[in-house]
This record gives sequence, C-alpha cells and structure tokens, in this order.
Amino acid sequence: MLGIQLFNEIGSIFRNTPTFALVLETLLLITVIWLLLHRRGGRRLTKEQQDYLIEQYEPEPLVGDTDPDHPLLRTRLVQSRVGKRIVVDGHDCLNLGSHNYLGFLEDNNILEEACKCLRKYGVGSCGPRGFYGTMDVHLDLEDRLAKFMNLEEAIVYSYGFSTVASAIPAYAKRGDIVFVDEAVNFAIQKGLDASRSSIVYFKHNDAKDLERLLLEQEKRDLKNPKKAQKTRRFLVAEGIYMNTGELCPLPELVELRKKYKLRLFLDESVSFGTLGRTGRGLTEHFDVCRDEIDLISAGMEGAMATIGGFCVGSHFIAEHQRLSGLGYIFSASLPPMLTQAAICSLDRFEREPHIFEQLQQKSRQLHCQFERFSKLKLGGDALSPVKHLYLSEKRDSFEAESKLLTQVADKCIERGVAVVPAAYLQNRERQPIRPSLRIAVNRLLEDADISTAFEIIESVSSSVL
Repeated sequence: MLGIQLFNEIGSIFRNTPTFALVLETLLLITVIWLLLHRRGGRRLTKEQQDYLIEQYEPEPLVGDTDPDHPLLRTRLVQSRVGKRIVVDGHDCLNLGSHNYLGFLEDNNILEEACKCLRKYGVGSCGPRGFYGTMDVHLDLEDRLAKFMNLEEAIVYSYGFSTVASAIPAYAKRGDIVFVDEAVNFAIQKGLDASRSSIVYFKHNDAKDLERLLLEQEKRDLKNPKKAQKTRRFLVAEGIYMNTGELCPLPELVELRKKYKLRLFLDESVSFGTLGRTGRGLTEHFDVCRDEIDLISAGMEGAMATIGGFCVGSHFIAEHQRLSGLGYIFSASLPPMLTQAAICSLDRFEREPHIFEQLQQKSRQLHCQFERFSKLKLGGDALSPVKHLYLSEKRDSFEAESKLLTQVADKCIERGVAVVPAAYLQNRERQPIRPSLRIAVNRLLEDADISTAFEIIESVSSSVL
C-alpha cells in the first residue's frame, strides 16, 4: 500500500514538472555520471612524470612588470623637518607642496603637548576603538569637534582616506542611488565602489546638469512607484575639490536636496580650517545651516597638521558608524599623541580666529601672482589653499604632459622651490585627470616668498617648455 502511494506521488511530480526541466535534469545527471566514469578511467601519471611536470611548472608572477620610471615610484628624499621650508634631495626649498595650510607643523606648543601625551600613553593602542583602543583623548576630541561645528556628535577615524571611504558605504547600500560630482577625490570614489549603489555622475560644479539627472530619475520613479518608495537617494560633493581646487556651489546643492529629498554628504577635507570667518568650512563661508547637511566629513591631515579624520552630524549619524564604519571598526585607533595634536589645533582655531583671514589673504595674493605665468595656466578658486598649474598648451598625451611637468618640478627644487606633480592612479580614476603641479598655500608665506616662487617657476617653465 505504501509503495503504491509513493509511486503515485512520483508520478504526480513528473506530471506537474515542465518538460524542459525534466530534460535539463536528465542531461545534468548524464553529465555527472560521464565525468565520474571518465575520471576513474583516466591515465595515471608515473612518479617520474609527476616530478617532471612539477619541475617545469612556472607560476604567474603575483605582480606584473612595472615601469621603473613610473612617476609614482620616484622618491624625493626629505632631510629636514617639514614646514615652510624643507630640504629635498639636499636642496633647501620654499615648501609649496605640503598641505600645511595654517603652518601648524612648525608650532612648538602643539609639538610639546603631543610629546607629553606620548610619554603618558605610549605610541598607540594597537587595537580598534571597540577593543581597548578608546582613550580619554579620543572622547575629548570628538566632544570638542561636535561643539566646534555646533552639531550633536562627532566620530574620529585614524586615517583621513578611510574616513569618507567608510562613511559612504555605512549608509548607501545596494539598490540606492548616489548622485556625485564627477571630480570627487579618490577616497570618495572608493567609498562609492564599496557601497555597491547605483552611481550617477553629474558635470563638475554644474547644478543644472544635476537637476537634469534628478528629473530623469523622477520620471523613472513614476513608472515604478513601489521601487521608488524603497530607493534612497544620496548626493555627495566636496567643499573644495582636491583635484581642481574649486569651491562647491553648496547653496544650489542644498536647494536641490530639499526639492528632490536627497541625503547630502559633504567632504570638507580641504575647506575645514581654511574657509569661513572662524574656519568652520564651506557651510560658514556660504552661511548655510549645517543642519541642512546630513553628514560632514573631513581629514585632519591639512589645516590641523595631524593624522586621521572625522565625521560630524546628528547622534544617529555618528552612532551608526560605530557599528558600520569599517575604517572605524577594524583599524587601530588614532595614536593618542596625534589626537592631542588635533585638540591643540582646535584650541588655536578658537583662540586665534584671525589666522583664517591671514590664510585666505595669502591664497588670494598667490592666486593673483600665479595667474601671470606665460607657459602655465592656473586652476582653482582664489580662496582655495589648493591650486593647480597646468600647461597652457595641451600636449598629445597624458604621459607627455606628465614628463614635462616632472621636469619643471625637478628644476624648481634645484632652484629652491619645492613643488610636486599631482599624483593619480590614472587607470583607476573615475575619469582621466589632466596632469598638473599641485600648489599648497601656507599662511606663513611672506610677500617676498610668493614673488620669489613666481620668478623661479616662471623661469624654469619657460626654459623647459
């Protein structure tokens, strides 16, 4: 009786299964049986044959051939403390290459406080924040940053690159849509890759092109309202773009954020500590309420002259990253001495707000002077401490322009001005970036320094080009 019932059930399965499925399963079964029989019947190699094959085997190299003359492999030897002046390859130079905007690398009080912290805590925790890596100076810095930016909470990362690269995928996930300026820096690009979201790039600093893309997305949402209801939308931009030195049109982006219900992330790695009356960045410069920005991130490796980065926003924004920010969870915490250096920099921010006006004045002055180059073209905003020098006449290829700019940089160092070609992973960037000499303005530059730098760069570029 049981056998008859089982037979009827099997017959029912076959009757209800589509013919193509039965054929496919049969073919798969035959293939498996053939492979098993073929494997058993295969010819076995002798011990001598096995040894010969092993001896002749040559595995592929882990790393392919690399051009020894690649610009990223060239090293310039620094033989002094980094500051307004620097000794490079034996040449005493005016330093226009280090992102030491406020000159804090030469502040002896900050150095002394960092050394005291070193003697108290040692070099570092060697552990992430969640595993005996959190010290009182970390909590103090986070509290100070939140109060300085007039926001609820801050979270500190141990490396500037990983800050925004971890913050973006902590919120944007597969199925979400992220609208991004096409000129964002490499750290943001890696964060977007990790998010696995749908990435939509708009033209650099072009709010009209962004709105065009938002309208197109709105039309697609009308066709599939259920999917649109579940899809989150983000907008990512930089305060000052590292790759161009230009300011972000923040007021226009905020209006679009309101109109199309976007979550706005702003990376202020260059603009924090350089823009605004008190150094609070692009939001202060444009008088935009910081509550309009969902997340503000910044590296501390520019104006604050230390290492690491931070994110500020609401309590939820910071707390969520403590469980989802990969660079926070899995990286050793920021060394206490460098954390103390950041706290001392904030002290200077609050105690001497005039330093920001000094930096902005030097940026304008250098911009005005460097616009007069005959063979080079200046790029970037007058207020930006990061500027780019491009060849006035384009060459046939990226390599040709890079080679010429490297020659200019080498000869400038020999003449006493340290400038560096902007380095990019050209085959990994979102779009080809034109080669340039990246100029970093220092608040401590004097009028004579700017004039001397202009004369040397003009003379060298005229002779090389």
